[in-house]
Amino acid sequence: MSPFLKKFLKIFVPIAFGLFLVWYSYYSTSPEEREQILYYITHADSFWVIISVCIGILSHLSRAIRWNYLLEPLGYRPKIRNNLFIVLLSYFANLGIPRSGEFLRATALTTYEGVPFEKGFGTIVTERVIDLLMLLLVVLITLALQTDVILDFLNENGVNLIGAFGILAVGILGLFFAIWVIRKSQSKIAQKVKVFLKGLLDGVLSVFKMKKKWPFILHTLFIWLAYIAMFWVIKYTVEETQSLSLSELLVAFIGGAFAMSTTNGGIGLYPIAVSAALGIYGISSVSGDAFGWIMWISQTLMVVVFGAISFIILPLLNRNR
Repeated sequence: MSPFLKKFLKIFVPIAFGLFLVWYSYYSTSPEEREQILYYITHADSFWVIISVCIGILSHLSRAIRWNYLLEPLGYRPKIRNNLFIVLLSYFANLGIPRSGEFLRATALTTYEGVPFEKGFGTIVTERVIDLLMLLLVVLITLALQTDVILDFLNENGVNLIGAFGILAVGILGLFFAIWVIRKSQSKIAQKVKVFLKGLLDGVLSVFKMKKKWPFILHTLFIWLAYIAMFWVIKYTVEETQSLSLSELLVAFIGGAFAMSTTNGGIGLYPIAVSAALGIYGISSVSGDAFGWIMWISQTLMVVVFGAISFIILPLLNRNR
């Protein structure tokens, strides 16, 4: 397979899958249900939607500030405003090409702040690892609070937890084996990979060298509490979901979080995943779909609007670079 075809498929397949899910979601509902969902979306209380968007912006600002705690041990301290615009721009890019935002983020940091690409990218990898750990923590907390409900649902849908953990373990072992092979190899390609991996490692290890560990931890907790809060307030936009508890909403939050990594920005899949999770607690598909679409539309519009603004403002503020 040619490199061009691989790149094309990586971009096209997630977008096509997301659009297919939008089509599937549309045609799997009756005209009456679609009309009701549209009514919920168009009549959603703008106050709670705005609150959710504001919380989302605060989480991005916190991420921009936290980024400097990883960069400081490497000898760099970018402007917070540049960090914020770069973060917003990266989320905007991810809507079009999956995971392109991480590379764009490191490239923009090199362009506007002079941070070497591999070191900047290493700190981004560190963030992603920490985000994954935080998501796993949320999953564990939710599992503890809703154990019976979640296990019953997984068993009904034929999900084998032991098999899933086995696949994960094999993947981790495979990664360590690949790193071992690269370390032993003396080829030119391996040497280049070693240099790149060393830069990444410097970025990852920066978390252990930082002087402000507690502010970093507090910002991390704030970011994830903000993610949950921006999801939680949306429950007040749909009458049927207003009585849901936080632990019940966390199940839907996790479903939406995994959907976001499957298609570009969760297009198509996010409302389906959220609606399915809410259905466990007796929420109708109409209300569940409406909740999912309101959440997805509001946050996607936020990323598009502020990402586009960042795309324009960032070069203007750094004309000398």
